[in-house]
Amino acid sequence: MLLVFAMALVIISITAVSLLLVRQRLSTQLREDLSQDLKHSVITFEDLQVVRLSALERENALLADLPTLKALMTSSDDLTIRDGAVEFWNLSGNDMFALADQNGRIITSYTRDAKTGGFQQHLAELLSSPDRRYLIDGNALYACAVRPLYFGNSEHGSILGYVITGMSIERTVRQISQPTGVEATFISSGKVVASTLPSDLQYLSHAGPELLNGTPAAPSTVRLGNSRFLAATENLSSTSTSPLQLLLLKSLEPAERSITRINRLLLFAGLLALLLGTVLMIGLSRLVTRPLEELSRGVRAFGEGDMQHRLPANGTREVRELSALFARMRNEIHRAHQDLLESERLATIGRMASSVSHDLRHYLAAVFANAEFLASERLSQKERAEIFADIKTAVEGTTDMIESLLTFSRTGDQGRRTCELMAALLERAVTLVHSHPDGEGVVLAVNYGNPTDSAVYVDAKQIERAIYNLLLNACQAVRGSNNPEVRASLEASGFDMVLSVFDNGSGIPSNIRQNLFDPFVSAGKQNGTGLGLTIASAISAEHGGAVALVRSSAGETVFQMRIPRETATHIARPPTSQSEVIAG
Repeated sequence: MLLVFAMALVIISITAVSLLLVRQRLSTQLREDLSQDLKHSVITFEDLQVVRLSALERENALLADLPTLKALMTSSDDLTIRDGAVEFWNLSGNDMFALADQNGRIITSYTRDAKTGGFQQHLAELLSSPDRRYLIDGNALYACAVRPLYFGNSEHGSILGYVITGMSIERTVRQISQPTGVEATFISSGKVVASTLPSDLQYLSHAGPELLNGTPAAPSTVRLGNSRFLAATENLSSTSTSPLQLLLLKSLEPAERSITRINRLLLFAGLLALLLGTVLMIGLSRLVTRPLEELSRGVRAFGEGDMQHRLPANGTREVRELSALFARMRNEIHRAHQDLLESERLATIGRMASSVSHDLRHYLAAVFANAEFLASERLSQKERAEIFADIKTAVEGTTDMIESLLTFSRTGDQGRRTCELMAALLERAVTLVHSHPDGEGVVLAVNYGNPTDSAVYVDAKQIERAIYNLLLNACQAVRGSNNPEVRASLEASGFDMVLSVFDNGSGIPSNIRQNLFDPFVSAGKQNGTGLGLTIASAISAEHGGAVALVRSSAGETVFQMRIPRETATHIARPPTSQSEVIAG
């Protein structure tokens, strides 16, 4: 899954970066292309205006050369001139026609649009500035030509007046817009006087002061209504009777639609790559990781002791090599473990032989010596009885030692468990300790607690043996002390029965406390194999309990044994609640 997630993250990152880069690059390129279109549109407008003004100049020159128009101007009667001028206006076919006398006074004027009160003044301004070509009257814009009327020829004749013709700029605007797709708008003093834009988009308050005032600037983006345009301006105020700017607008919507289509295509390609890559990576990851998972299961099985778990034989070369190496390592560890077990078994046998050999030789020597004395005929009956008692003690010691070794070898066997009163088991163990030679002269005090509440589900012989070992271990620890004393107390604690054994011996040496419950560990005792605590601990553990050293110091050592409690319907008669026994 980590590989799939990493691959998906890489594809998403690459797709996102690609979208950003492509969008930025396309936006920049399209902006440059649109800017070039706007520049070409400005050039086209200028070329068209030159052509249109040239044609208008020629038409005006033809009118000025008409003898009838010159004759009309020589009448010097304004009313006569006004009446006759209608024929020449119709003859010109232009959108605006005017006649002025030799002093520049406007005699008559005609337009196809409604005139404002300042139209005569605008015509006078046009006459006073020969370099001006545009006349603005309200919302009307005209490209104009002015031609003097001469009496005679233009070189030697006198000026009779002026003929002024004008063409509405709407024609030129449409000629710019149709072939290039550029919207053209003429603005005078912040008002639209001619435009190819729809009427609902001619509200230019958001176009920006630079565009409205005709300030030269690089093409910029403006929003008109819900549409975005790239805009450029051309200042025509120097050739107009009023401030005049040409605003050229190129819609960005087609370009943005193209960018959106390309983005969608890239996004679709990215999603397709993500889907295919995910499927491919899942397949590859399963091909690679499945043998690894099998190898991992093999490692866990080996950790749990299963040496036969099948290891993967397929997968990549690295996985196969790793599997083969692990198989060899597993076999080597198994062989080393078997060798270690064999070594430990031999070492255990050696320790056991070393531990019991001295005591066993002691018992056998006593039996052999006393047997020789019994063969003598000079002994009295009383002496024979004493020797026989010594032989019996030696035999019992040997039997007890062998029984301990057998119990140690049988630990782990569940045996036959029944519901017993632990107080009764404690009482029988106390009786056995009382009859043991190591219990002679030791004060053994026992507190049975509440005997009826001491039911446990155990192997009676094993638990009795464990209690006996704890008590005997305490008696052996106090031998040689002044006023040797051992105390045992039994109490219920939660879900456990707890047996505490106290002794006033010299305490357990610190050097053996860490491995106190290991086999054949013993110190400061005249007798013993070193198996007593080991057997007690093993038996308690098999019953779900434990034996622990609570504390140990000179004059006080405390062991505790915990056995899980168990209720019983039929129980034996409990022993006496309190007893104190002085062995021997």
